[in-house]
Amino acid sequence: MARVFITGSADGLGMMAARLIAADGHRVVLHARNRARGKDAMSRVPGAESLVTGDLSTITGTTQVAEQVNALGKFDAVIHNAAVGYREPNKALTADGLPQVFAVNSLAPYILTCLIAKPARLIYVSSGLHQSGDTSLKDLVWAARPWNGMSAYADSKLHNVLLAFAVARKWPDVLSNALEPGWVATKMGGPGAPDSLEEGPKTQVWLATSNDKDAMVSGKYFYHRKLRKFNPAASDTGVQEQYIAECARISGVVLP
Repeated sequence: MARVFITGSADGLGMMAARLIAADGHRVVLHARNRARGKDAMSRVPGAESLVTGDLSTITGTTQVAEQVNALGKFDAVIHNAAVGYREPNKALTADGLPQVFAVNSLAPYILTCLIAKPARLIYVSSGLHQSGDTSLKDLVWAARPWNGMSAYADSKLHNVLLAFAVARKWPDVLSNALEPGWVATKMGGPGAPDSLEEGPKTQVWLATSNDKDAMVSGKYFYHRKLRKFNPAASDTGVQEQYIAECARISGVVLP
């Protein structure tokens, strides 16, 4: 039996993954932005063990989420699922003055990875859009670039793969992988998304709980439980180190 924490599991693919994990007899801890959403999520995931709440758009809120998770004890896997979409016409800034897309999608997984006690497995939910992310990593917070929500989202999904691969390299005792669930009809994906919604959460569940030899790997990128081509820059250790250093500078949190 595995014990799994999933960020952003109050709805969408995160909730679907939580339901599958609980239905398979594993222990799952949910995360929601606030208590109201969390209470609703707990009622919709039969068998969920408990709930962590906190706003991943701020450095303080993300740190508090990590503290709550650590207070619950050891986890076998953490699925970094929480994300915001790319349809914002304007650059929404957080309390820390960061674009929300970067804060939630990129920086929060980094901070949580740094601060949550090492699980046996780490899973980062990326997107096929990471292929068009900016590999130069210049101006991560869009201070000088004219805002483009789609590009900001693509950048953030590249950041997820960079982080997964950097952790796989730095922490050989942890299985760290990234995946794309496909373009599916969640609230973020929209009703016209062409991929299978049913398949959407299965790869992250498999990576978190399965003992199949194909799941017991690290530094890989998946789509529907199969290896998938990824942006070559993600495996560049120099780019990885540049990204980790920028996250540390922005957040004040250093990767152990």
